[in-house]
Amino acid sequence: MKNLTVEQFFEENKERLKLTSTAGRGSFKRLIVESNLHRPGLALTGFVDVFTFQRVQIIGNTENKYLIKLSDEERVKSIVNFFSFEIPCVIVTENNKPPAEFLSEAKKHKISIFQTPFTTTQLMHLLSEYLDDRFAPNITIHGSLVDVYGVGVMFTGRSGIGKSEIALDLVERGHRLVSDDVVNIARMAQGVLIGSASEMLQHHMEIRGVGIVDVQSIFGIRAIRMQKRLEVEVQLEEWDQSENYERTGIEEGITTILGVEIPLVKLPIFPGKNVTVIAEVVALQQLLKINGINPAKRFNDRLINKMQDKSRSFKPYLYKDYE
Repeated sequence: MKNLTVEQFFEENKERLKLTSTAGRGSFKRLIVESNLHRPGLALTGFVDVFTFQRVQIIGNTENKYLIKLSDEERVKSIVNFFSFEIPCVIVTENNKPPAEFLSEAKKHKISIFQTPFTTTQLMHLLSEYLDDRFAPNITIHGSLVDVYGVGVMFTGRSGIGKSEIALDLVERGHRLVSDDVVNIARMAQGVLIGSASEMLQHHMEIRGVGIVDVQSIFGIRAIRMQKRLEVEVQLEEWDQSENYERTGIEEGITTILGVEIPLVKLPIFPGKNVTVIAEVVALQQLLKINGINPAKRFNDRLINKMQDKSRSFKPYLYKDYE
């Protein structure tokens, strides 16, 4: 997570949420440190024992009407108490006009006040989505991420093993590049991993002996996408005769990224091996498993049933090829 200042928050949302600043840029250098939002109803009544002041504060119809209905003395007391905390910023919904004391006290304490025409429910939904994305745990992994048949497949392995070449071959076959060389991964809600490219390398690949390749310019807009859910990791390795590679697929490999488990396929490679087609099969296998079909387990069950069913007679249909 990068530090998020109130200024960045305002600039990145002012058009989308139609934000306007009504109390200056007083707290623009303050940091927003939480993705959660807060409606300070109880804090305005004077109960601040559990006031989460470090969050972005939302003043909706309820809070605004409560302040207006207070006596002048009670209103000033409530507002002074509210702004005595180090609040990052306040957003007033539905273009409501807060009391004059509210704005003057905000300027006194150098706390920015924003207004929006959105309802409180709409604003909190949109802002929660934005803040969840900004505060999502993230990591950078050396690899290539490609959308293969709608499945996000990330290729990893040592430098120079051929990750970019496989990704380029998949793009040529009609699949879509997300990122090459560096994959930024963020863990979103419900354990979803989203991969994207760095801003500098976006839609570009480095092919040894050729140089930098602009995938979008060469293959068109169909060959790229901005981000993709990461669903399978394919780890490329040189063939090692002493290694015991999975032969049936019954024992599925697992890797953990940012606390989320995803399938891991260790793929040995050697000259002449068609890794691109195998990568397509890995993606299709994953689609089958998502839909409740596991070919390896099905085959294993058939084999066990066949071995247990000793009474079944053998019928030599087409024992020889008579067609």
